[in-house]
Amino acid sequence: MITSLRNEFWDTGQLSGSAMATTVTDQESDHVLISTHTADPTALRSAFAGFPSGVAALAAVVDGETQVLLASSFTVGVSQDPPLVLFAVQHSSSTWPQLRQAAHLGVSVLGSRHAERARQLAGKDRSRRLLDIDHQVQPSGALLLEHSPVWLECMIENEYPAGDHDIIVLRVEAMATDDAHSPLVWHRRGFLSLTDPAAADPRDAVG
Repeated sequence: MITSLRNEFWDTGQLSGSAMATTVTDQESDHVLISTHTADPTALRSAFAGFPSGVAALAAVVDGETQVLLASSFTVGVSQDPPLVLFAVQHSSSTWPQLRQAAHLGVSVLGSRHAERARQLAGKDRSRRLLDIDHQVQPSGALLLEHSPVWLECMIENEYPAGDHDIIVLRVEAMATDDAHSPLVWHRRGFLSLTDPAAADPRDAVG
């Protein structure tokens, strides 16, 4: 069990311009771009689903009740000074209006041990989302899931409208990491686990 939250971030480097260069070849591609103005909405969702992403549970105790929201749009490294992260939430969400009332939000990056419970966390029955899932509540009211590779305790910094979603920017107040747990990845409408959590040093991350 992780018992402390450390107020620190890795100091990441930047890719050089040459490393970011795109190679262009004369080889013909079999891919034909489809206009998003005329495409079937399912085609757009399928394209978005091809992008692998981590999954985060945002949770807190609000007025004595636990609230949890699962987000595959969660993004870190928005800013390091101040430390900011973000996620996008649909306007139709019935959980976010409740969760946003919390003074502090717990963000737990899902780990491989959450694979069988991930869909439960996102289920329509909010009273069952945390059923039999180990978690702890911080003095601030932020709720964190056990067996997560990354914990963050955050406050809402800004909210921006973006189409049928809102972009929520969070300021990180405290954090903890546990490399013993590998992260869960959302890809093509399914959850996958990274089997080798030690394959990469987080200090080699791109800023």
